Amino acid sequence: MDLSLPLNKMTTADKLSAMERLWDDLCRRPEDVPSPIWHRDVLETREKRVRKGKARFFSLDEAKARTRKASR
Repeated sequence: MDLSLPLNKMTTADKLSAMERLWDDLCRRPEDVPSPIWHRDVLETREKRVRKGKARFFSLDEAKARTRKASR
């Protein structure tokens, strides 16, 4: 299928809306969207670090606070 959008005529809001509609459609059948192998590798590495006590989980609020503090 050849799909062409008039990107040069679309506003940023139009482009974001189109992206959101595409993403929403892809999310309806996540099993059809393959994850790259490197995703698995990253998750396995993180899981090993948690098991060894070298990493821990943070709540979303904690993560946001840490990110804000680090960006100052």
